[in-house]
Amino acid sequence: MRRSPLRNRWAALPPAAGGAVMAAGILSVGLDLTGHSLLSLIALAVSCALWLLLAADFAVRLATDRRRFRAEADTPAALTAVAATTVLGTRLCQLGRPDAAAALLVLAALVWPGLLLSVVRHWRRRMPGVVFLGCVATQGLAVLAAALATVHGLDWLARAALACFCLGVLLYVLALRHFDFREVLRGAGDHWVAGGSLAITALAGAKLTASPAGSAAPVHTALRAATLTALGLSLLWYAVLLTAELRSPRPRYDIRRWSTVFPLGMTATACLTTAAATGPARLRPLGEVLLWIAVAAWALTSAAFLLSRRPGRRGPV
Repeated sequence: MRRSPLRNRWAALPPAAGGAVMAAGILSVGLDLTGHSLLSLIALAVSCALWLLLAADFAVRLATDRRRFRAEADTPAALTAVAATTVLGTRLCQLGRPDAAAALLVLAALVWPGLLLSVVRHWRRRMPGVVFLGCVATQGLAVLAAALATVHGLDWLARAALACFCLGVLLYVLALRHFDFREVLRGAGDHWVAGGSLAITALAGAKLTASPAGSAAPVHTALRAATLTALGLSLLWYAVLLTAELRSPRPRYDIRRWSTVFPLGMTATACLTTAAATGPARLRPLGEVLLWIAVAAWALTSAAFLLSRRPGRRGPV
C-alpha cells in the first residue's frame, strides 16, 4: 500500500525533534527575563507551533502505527515530549497564563512515569547525551510545578516539585554512570545535555527557593547551596564542551543540534533566574552574554536546517 505524502511527512519526525520545541521555548523564557518581550513572543510562537505539530505527530503514531510508537517510547529521546511540554508551560506561566500552564503540567505528569520507566529499563553502557533526558524531563516537572506553586501558594504542589527535584538529581548521577565520555569529542549535538541537565537542575532549585517549599530557613539554605552547586557544575561542563567543539568542529547539520541549543539557552536562563532568586548579582551579566550566544546558536542551527532541506540535498530532519 502506497503512503500519502502527508503520511510520509509524519513518518519523518523522530522523537528528537522535541529538542527544537525546547530550544525555542527556553530562549523565550530567557529573552523575557532580559526585557526583550517582542523577541520572546516570537520564540514562544515558534515553540507553540512546533509543539502542536509534534503533538499531532504523537497522536497519529499512537493511532496508526503502534509498533513504531512502542519502539520509540523505549528511546531516551521520547522524553523530549515531557521536557518540551514543561518548558512551554513554564513560559506560559511566566506570561500570566497559569491555567494553560497547569493543563500542560497535568499532561506532562501523566506521560512522564510510563516513558521514564520504559527508557530507564533500556539504559545500557556508553550511551550518548540523551541518557540525561530522564533528569531533564523530571527537573522540567519540578520547574513548572514550583512556578505554579508560587503563583497559587500551594504547599502540596511545592512539595511535589521538591520530590521531583531530588529524583532528578538522582537520575543525573545514574545517567552519568551510563554516559560515554568519548561523546564530548565526537557527539552530534546531544552531548551538551550532560551540562544542560545540570542547568535545568539549577533552574528548578532557584524556582523552589521562591516557592512555599523553600520558605523554611534550613530548606532554603539547602536549596540555595544545591542551586549554586548545580549551576557551577553546569558552567564547568559548558567550558569543557565548548573547548571540545573548538578542538573537534562538527559543522554538519544534525537534528541533535537542537539538543545543543537547548542547554545553551538553559544555562543562560539558569544564571538569570539564580541571580534573582539567590543573590549573586554577577550571574546576571553572565546570563545575558550566554543568552545571546544561545540565540546565535539557534539562528545558525535554523539556517543549517533550512539548507539541509534544499532540493537535491539529503540529510536528517
